[in-house]
Amino acid sequence: MERVPILKIGDILLVSIQLDMSDQTAVALQEDLAERIVATGCHGVIIDITALDIVDSFVGRMLSTIASISKVLDAETVVVGMRPAVAITLVELGLSLNGIRTALNVERGMELIAAARPDELDDQIADDPDAETATL
Repeated sequence: MERVPILKIGDILLVSIQLDMSDQTAVALQEDLAERIVATGCHGVIIDITALDIVDSFVGRMLSTIASISKVLDAETVVVGMRPAVAITLVELGLSLNGIRTALNVERGMELIAAARPDELDDQIADDPDAETATL
C-alpha cells in the first residue's frame, strides 16, 4: 500500500496527494496525519490536491474527515490547488467541505494559516485575566 507523504514546514504540515486515493490509503493518511499533528504540535495542515483530476464523493468525505480530525487536534486545514473541474464536481455532488478553507496555491494556504493563528492567540490572551502582556 502506498502512503501519502507528510512534510513539516515550520508550524505547518504539507500533504501532497499525488496518487489515486483508495479506501486503505485514505484511512492510513488520516491516521498518519493525526499522529504527526500530535508529535509535532503543528497548528496548520495544507492538503495539496493539484495532481487530482477527478474527485468523487469518497475523496470529498475524506477531506472533510481530515479537517475534522485536524480541528480536534488544534490544527487549521486548508485545501490548495483545486482545479475548476474538481470544484464543479464537488458542488454537483453536494459536498460543501464544511470546516475546510481553500486557497489557490500552497503559498496562499500558508498565509491563511499564519493569519489565523495570531487572532486565536490574541483571543486566548484576552480570555485569560492572569495572562501577562509585554510592551515594547
